[in-house]
Amino acid sequence: MSRLAAVWNRLLSLVGRFSMYRLVLLALVGLESLAFVLSFFQLVTPSPLALLATSAVLAVSCLVVDLIGQRVTGRVWRYESSLITALILVFVLYPTVEPAGLAGIAIAGAAASASKYLIAWRGRHILNPAALGATVLSIVTAVSGLYALGAAGWWVGTPALAAPVIVLGFLVVARADKLRPVLLFLVIALPVYALRVATAYASAGQSVPPGQIVSMALLSSPFFFLAAFMFSEPLTQPPRRWQQYIVAVVVGLLAGWPLTVGILTFGPEAAVVAGNIVAFAFAFATRARLTLTLIGREQLTPSVEELSFRASRMLRFEAGQYLELEVPHAHADARGTRREFSIVSAPEELPVVKIAMRRGSQSTYKKALAEAAPGAELSVTGVWGDFVLPRHAQTPVVLVAAGIGVTPFVSQLRHLRLAGDARDVVFVYVASGAEDLAFRSDLEDAGIPVVVFTRDEPAGLPERWTWAQGERLTVESLQRAVPDLARRHAYISGPPGLIADLAPALERAHGLTTDAFSGY
Repeated sequence: MSRLAAVWNRLLSLVGRFSMYRLVLLALVGLESLAFVLSFFQLVTPSPLALLATSAVLAVSCLVVDLIGQRVTGRVWRYESSLITALILVFVLYPTVEPAGLAGIAIAGAAASASKYLIAWRGRHILNPAALGATVLSIVTAVSGLYALGAAGWWVGTPALAAPVIVLGFLVVARADKLRPVLLFLVIALPVYALRVATAYASAGQSVPPGQIVSMALLSSPFFFLAAFMFSEPLTQPPRRWQQYIVAVVVGLLAGWPLTVGILTFGPEAAVVAGNIVAFAFAFATRARLTLTLIGREQLTPSVEELSFRASRMLRFEAGQYLELEVPHAHADARGTRREFSIVSAPEELPVVKIAMRRGSQSTYKKALAEAAPGAELSVTGVWGDFVLPRHAQTPVVLVAAGIGVTPFVSQLRHLRLAGDARDVVFVYVASGAEDLAFRSDLEDAGIPVVVFTRDEPAGLPERWTWAQGERLTVESLQRAVPDLARRHAYISGPPGLIADLAPALERAHGLTTDAFSGY
């Protein structure tokens, strides 16, 4: 398990160099470029001209409606979001050069972008825009009887694109950290789809080899694309993993076996919309956008700074979860204008919300946040995460913080202290030097054993603190520092590359939960 965590975190370190928007956009551009080349050899259904015409109409309709919506609402125009919606719809709708069909495609693009502003809760869209746009077009076509307008075709489900969709989609899913919900969705959707196909053939009196049905499910179904580029969208997912599993089951069942109501058959796009509604019902309070007003900064170490904010309204979170903070600025680099931060403060400290960041990064985001003055208002786009302590207080834990990865643990320890919750906790703090040990006072107030892994010995260590004599964290040194490691559940937090290095050292623990700062 720990070795798998190491491999996974190395991948997160790689994809974390890009913002979610930028990575999805690059993956979709690469996929459409490949589809365009394949269209010349008739390896995909659309013709080259149909792909070009459909892409152009969708890009214009999405960009124009998004521009209007963002001007009306006063938001910063995010052209990447518009292009992502357009590119997803290219693969979901059936490309054409017919005027009526292009009109229908324009309707889908406009409906998709408009939904971000018309079907929203406190600044956050509720439904996946592309899924809603395709659903609207299918309904308009069926109700009006104008079948020339077209409908969702999901031509992306073709053997020629199966491998590229899986590879590029896997990178997107890794960046979104939604691998387990996505796998559950596929485990549900693919067998249900295969059963539906087999049932349809049997009803028609035809016998089809099982291998052919399996091949259709794996190579000719849209589910890999749907899972990677629509279902995994973080903005429409609930915050907790168990909630995401429920949504995965709902979407998997409805996508694998579409419902028919009268003249309407609701395809995979409608299944995504249904899942979004379930997700919203779970998390309407925590997924809403809110404003944080910067009220102060505190330099904790030469490289780590704590930022304190006041929330515009009550924020719900559990100790150990993270928020996504948007800092709009011009000429943003590939990592974008949003970044995830573990919440440092405890829920009991609300409405004050605290985060911490490491200075010295050359990213445009970090520079913009460093220049924010007291009184600056920034938006939180959501709260997520399952990096929370075990529900059973009797479970002993070891908390391993690597550098700035101390932040979620600070929230947990503050919560335990303020709530009067006593737990069996051992803290292992890994830092490059003694001067980099942030939040020492919080760890002292927690009154727990702390083992420090630094090159140099920290001065004035409190009672119950131990310096590891300059050793590196290895399986052997960790076992010496925490002799009863085998009975403890291990939590490790920090940059993904560092987690990948440290995870094997925790292979002897009773269990392992990791928290990587992808893209930090």
